[in-house]
Amino acid sequence: MGTPKEAARREVDRYAERLIRLSERLHADPETAWEEHRAAAAVPELLERTGFDVTPAYLGLETAFLARFGSGPTRIALCAEYDALPGLGHACGHNLIAASAVGAALGLATVADDIGLTVEVYGTPAEEGGGGKIEMLERGAFAGVDLAMMVHPAPVDVAEARPFAVSHSRITYTGKSAHAAAYPEAGVNAADAFTVAQVAIGLLRQQLPASARVHGVVTHAGDAPNAIPERTSGRWYVRAETLAELAQLEPRVMRAFEAGALATGCELTVEPESKPYAEFRTDEAALARYRTNALALGREFAPPGQAARMNRASTDMGNVSQVVPAIHPYIGIGSLPATNHQHEFAAYCVGGTAERALLDGAVALAWTAVDTTTPAGPSAR
Repeated sequence: MGTPKEAARREVDRYAERLIRLSERLHADPETAWEEHRAAAAVPELLERTGFDVTPAYLGLETAFLARFGSGPTRIALCAEYDALPGLGHACGHNLIAASAVGAALGLATVADDIGLTVEVYGTPAEEGGGGKIEMLERGAFAGVDLAMMVHPAPVDVAEARPFAVSHSRITYTGKSAHAAAYPEAGVNAADAFTVAQVAIGLLRQQLPASARVHGVVTHAGDAPNAIPERTSGRWYVRAETLAELAQLEPRVMRAFEAGALATGCELTVEPESKPYAEFRTDEAALARYRTNALALGREFAPPGQAARMNRASTDMGNVSQVVPAIHPYIGIGSLPATNHQHEFAAYCVGGTAERALLDGAVALAWTAVDTTTPAGPSAR
């Protein structure tokens, strides 16, 4: 039979074609945050057919699930993301994340009883701005897990995740409509409010720490060119190194939006889209094991300068890492110069290099889980 690692790899190889088809199915049918009904049904199908106990609509969240196998003392959580980006489809490769998680789980299931594992696959909706994992945490998910893992597509392989903390806000200005030519003085221009706010944010950036990021989009700017816009809306993100720094930075950005309201006479409404995403806290011992396993599979990690880009994106996996030991490595799909959140990157998330990343990621995660059963185990918190 060979070693547990050899057995796990054989199982991933055995299911390779079905894992690739799952990835392609998700890629061809993208669903955005909290709307991933077809994905949430498709991802656990193979797990359920191979003996996993699957709980759909996990913890009352319609597009979440939990799939569980084994009863060993060491609990391994594999996070499957499957939401897509509005207008860009799977330009962040969540189709590969989900398929890799399923593959790793299948590999581990074949050895779980022999090495004392309980394998748990968490279907986690709404990573792209909705904070699905935060909702799951608050409802009791991940409690008692020994190690939580996922692998995320990127242009190149990067072992350590260093995501920013981030807040997501929906901004709305409400003014008063009027005929833009005949009675402009009767209007209160909600589009102008955004103009003032964005100028203020642009000027603020020169006083912000180099690590800070403030960016957003106006999603509705008016309805007709001959009517003063009475209602405009947008979505804005504020990023910082830590939640503590974010708490200091965000009020300064909000004052820029308040300036837009004050200057134009509009009413401002700010609604959080989710609770803030936390910075990532890496389990160093588990990451060292992942790195060793990935190298054994022939993966090559990017040099520091190149690696210092994608690993700075934000994720609600950061909130999970604050509660249980966790890793979030990035696996390359050979897409350069295309990078995450571009149409060109989405095209790379299917095909040869993506398929290799999917299977390598599944095996590397499975092997890392096997390594947690060694005497050293996951790092103490």
